[in-house]
Amino acid sequence: MTTTISLLPLSPEYHTAALQQVYHATPGYWQLYGLPGSPADQAARDLQTAAETPGRYLMGIVRRLVADDPTAGVELIGFIDFRLAWPDPDIVYIGMVMVAEPYQRNGIGQQAWHLLQPWLATTAQMSKARLGIEQFNPHALQFFEQIGFQLTGASERVKIGDKFVRLLYMEKTL
Repeated sequence: MTTTISLLPLSPEYHTAALQQVYHATPGYWQLYGLPGSPADQAARDLQTAAETPGRYLMGIVRRLVADDPTAGVELIGFIDFRLAWPDPDIVYIGMVMVAEPYQRNGIGQQAWHLLQPWLATTAQMSKARLGIEQFNPHALQFFEQIGFQLTGASERVKIGDKFVRLLYMEKTL
């Protein structure tokens, strides 16, 4: 499946329902945490937190409903969560890249990264991207390795919800 995508800044005012639908279409992610699916208010909380956090953005991954008709509208099929200038002024921290399960393994995440990376390097003037991958998420580790991230050797045990998770840190020069 070849899908042409674009990126769109998400906001709590306009995109809560669409983002919640992406979460609903990605049950495998929530199952990693022992949940049957996403919490009902997850999108609203994430969009509000992003709006209140300096330099943090949720960038929607959208596809055209009709490939050759831009007037037919778009559908949100994923997102990239990132924070500029964190933890250092020239670093962007990638919080998550999520693609709805029906669109996974079709190059959507790679396309989205290739759209975002030049903007991060030139407009936002970030020199490095950093992220933490849950040690129990080998698909995410493989995805980020494919787009050029490398393990740093650093890891950290963090509390996410009521569970402790080991994050493996990865970096990429932009």
